[in-house]
Amino acid sequence: MSTAVPQEILDALTDVDMPKLPPEAGPSGSTRLAGIEVPVYRAGCVVVGSGAAGLRAAVEMKRRGDDVVIMSQSAWGGTSACSGSDKQTLHTANTADQGDNYRAMARAIRSGGAMDEDTAYAEAVGSSRMMASLQFLGLPLPQDPLGGTLRYQTDHDEVGRATSCGPRTSRLMVKVLAEEAIRLAVPFYNQTTAVKILTEGEGSGRRVVGILAMRAGDRTEENPLGIALFVSDVIVLAAGGPGELYRDSVYPNGCFGSLGLVLEAGVELVNLTESQFGIGTRREGFPWNLSGTYVQAIPHIYSVDAEGVEHHFLAQYYRSTQELASNVFRKGYQWPFHATRMLDFGSSLVDLAISRETTAGRRVFMDFNRNPLPVPGDLPFSLERLDEDVRLYLGKAGAGQNMPIDRLKHMNPLAIELYRRYKIDIAAEPLEFAVNNQHMNGGIMVDTWGRSNLAGCYAVGEAAGTHGVTRPGGAALNAGQVFGTRAAEHISASGRAKRAAAGEISAIAEAGITKLLAVLRSESPLAVKSIRSEVQARMSEKAGIICDQESVGQALMDARKLNADIRAEGIAYGRAAEAVRGVQWRHMALASEAVLTALDFFIRNGGGSRGARAICDAEGESLPHANAGPLEEYRFRRESEAHRREQIVVRLEGDEIRLSTRANRTLDENAKSFFERDWPAWLTGRIYDLGADE
Repeated sequence: MSTAVPQEILDALTDVDMPKLPPEAGPSGSTRLAGIEVPVYRAGCVVVGSGAAGLRAAVEMKRRGDDVVIMSQSAWGGTSACSGSDKQTLHTANTADQGDNYRAMARAIRSGGAMDEDTAYAEAVGSSRMMASLQFLGLPLPQDPLGGTLRYQTDHDEVGRATSCGPRTSRLMVKVLAEEAIRLAVPFYNQTTAVKILTEGEGSGRRVVGILAMRAGDRTEENPLGIALFVSDVIVLAAGGPGELYRDSVYPNGCFGSLGLVLEAGVELVNLTESQFGIGTRREGFPWNLSGTYVQAIPHIYSVDAEGVEHHFLAQYYRSTQELASNVFRKGYQWPFHATRMLDFGSSLVDLAISRETTAGRRVFMDFNRNPLPVPGDLPFSLERLDEDVRLYLGKAGAGQNMPIDRLKHMNPLAIELYRRYKIDIAAEPLEFAVNNQHMNGGIMVDTWGRSNLAGCYAVGEAAGTHGVTRPGGAALNAGQVFGTRAAEHISASGRAKRAAAGEISAIAEAGITKLLAVLRSESPLAVKSIRSEVQARMSEKAGIICDQESVGQALMDARKLNADIRAEGIAYGRAAEAVRGVQWRHMALASEAVLTALDFFIRNGGGSRGARAICDAEGESLPHANAGPLEEYRFRRESEAHRREQIVVRLEGDEIRLSTRANRTLDENAKSFFERDWPAWLTGRIYDLGADE
């Protein structure tokens, strides 16, 4: 892509208008529960979340004749519609480049460990189908003159399987899927927040019977909080990740996910220790990941102290101008922080340096109108003095322009256009950024059909904990599409969502409403704002990219105390909208304790440093170095190979979070299908393992 691309094309790929929602269907009736007149909605399946994964599940179910509705806190307001980086990606795996095939792609997807082998293979196999179907719906993925997909290399991807239609790829995905859902007449319930999953039965016989929600449109004098009952035997959780968990976050505002919601319902979670952190602009302005060409343009990075003095701080970490500039570039396809990349003057030393500057109270900027300043005593920056991989990439890209802004304009003008839409002109002024939390790799534990341990409850997208420690950049988008489809196929095969649920669950719903209202107490000393500040500060300061056993242990004790206080005193609220936030922050406080419990367990059992975090330890085997010498304060433990082969399972029993471990599910790569032998299992539906749902 070059500046020869007409402005109207750049505009069309940047300004992506979303479709207008259809009028909402009314309730099927109402009932008086816990002294409140509650509207009742009935559906075969309720999809919670209107992002790319949830829309895919709803579209695929509707196409198969299922009765499905979508419940959304804020339609088109989640991460896939509003967040991302300069190159969101879908994995193509559709040519034999470098000997590529689905098994090789599956190995790449799970290469970080703590990921089920069968899940990785399902994602790989499903990737081509997902891409083709999105193209069919109108997603403008780029092709060469003969129809081949244009591809490039991204994080944890040596082959180059990724493709993109610019910074709004995931929003464009949401758009085409939303248009299809509306065309298929899938009902939407917007401004509707799921607050409690309703179940019946005990032990392994427990199953979903519905969801309580809070809806602005259902607030009345008889029902001031807008509590609504959705009766359904099947739910698909697609509400994204816990973006509000961290203060330093690149998620859009208001992303709560569903971890606390499902913990209260007895759903098991997995891999909560695993997240992604990386450089990006914060949510106070326009949250966006600064990967890809933003850093491959090699801008000057500096900090500013309280007196306004600039600091060329990266020069304290790298030994030469060439080494500094080359590692800034590598953040393009080594974007997430990884502990091992702090060693040998690697690219994650950039993240550590930035984190230390912000912790010290300095603001960090990248300036596209300046090349990197030289390391004192070394030669100045030159495109001819870069590491071989960097020099070759820029050469192939034709990015030999003198200034970073011109290199960026040449390689990806959309990157500049995107910020301009939010009144930030990176061609004219420096861009402030930091190291932020970006993605939860853990989540609800599911099988290869998206089923959780609670019958009737499925999870797809970031809500599902399928990713393990690391994943190729953009693979989460592919995973959401694959598992949205697989969950829909399984639900349809079961026949449980063919018509709206007709069950009578008033007693269960009333008990749920009573428990819900018990958390909301106008006289409570605990306010939403104080809970938010406490949770986010604790997670950003004690569970970010740098951790140690003592600080995580103390953070866990503080999180437990907060939840004990919430159970004893509830959460205060004034207006009805604050009541919704009160419930969500109850869930977020619980999710925070769950993450810290898992992290504390991991560290105390010898857990080492890997994708999400460096576990610092004075006895650690790995020591990063800076230009001035060893960074002894950041000596860290090496990862244990045994921990790559297992996952930490989290569940709530009473008021206590319990942990266990399980081995990754394996896949026999030597096993081969045989048409005549295996076709009957497809014809009869045995592939869906429906007996496990009885």
